[in-house]
Amino acid sequence: MSRSNELLSQTVCALAVMTKAPVAGASKTRLTPPLTANEAAKLSACFLRDTCDNIASVCLDEASEGVAVYTPAGTQAFFNRLLPASYGLVEQRGSAFGERLFHAAEDLLLSGYDSVCLIDSDSPTLPAAFLRAAVSALASSGDRLVLGPAKDGGYYLIGLKKLHRRVFEDVDWSTSRVLAQTIARAKEVKLPVTVLPAWFDVDDAATLRQLCYELFARNGKHAMSSASVAYRAPYTRAYLSQLLAADNGRQRLWKPMVGLSSAARGMENATS
Repeated sequence: MSRSNELLSQTVCALAVMTKAPVAGASKTRLTPPLTANEAAKLSACFLRDTCDNIASVCLDEASEGVAVYTPAGTQAFFNRLLPASYGLVEQRGSAFGERLFHAAEDLLLSGYDSVCLIDSDSPTLPAAFLRAAVSALASSGDRLVLGPAKDGGYYLIGLKKLHRRVFEDVDWSTSRVLAQTIARAKEVKLPVTVLPAWFDVDDAATLRQLCYELFARNGKHAMSSASVAYRAPYTRAYLSQLLAADNGRQRLWKPMVGLSSAARGMENATS
């Protein structure tokens, strides 16, 4: 059975990461500066590894399986090397962002999965409890939409049991209106909505500082605040530790926690 051609099981929820192969100069460009292009690409790979390992840990306890919905074409070998062996691979289809989300859900549901969650790869510390809650909501009776709000007004997760093209239409992607408009589209088709707790994506210098603050205390130890629920993101933490230890690392990345913006635009960076 080829990972790229056939998915691993047919009676569970697909926890599917929307992702693109990290390339210097094309990945996480809003993080340059404070990072270099090469550093931003490496950090993006760390985000993906942590997200996929987080999902894999949930799959041990829940009726779910990890899948990577990837772009660009021809990068299958990269994801085979990077991701856990249990992961299925599905190539992204479509041009516009909403089309790619819809086709990802379509491909997974038509392959036989009972439900699907499309998840961004820019939230490396997303609590596993939120993923479990999404799987549980989709396992309950009746059709529904599950949304994990990002703090910028987008979402880090969208879950469906059936195909509903309308929830991906007439949405102003990359704006603070994404979540509200998606809920409005669901109401148009009389689709009940389950809303998960909010979390943040890491897409700019401010949210990178927020991530550093979450992962590290001032003395270099694991931080307080949300540490009891946040995923520990070991790959991300190790790489950021390396950057912080380098010359001018703290000056570049550990600026005062003032004026943090909310996260940038959800999953769109994983699809272009």
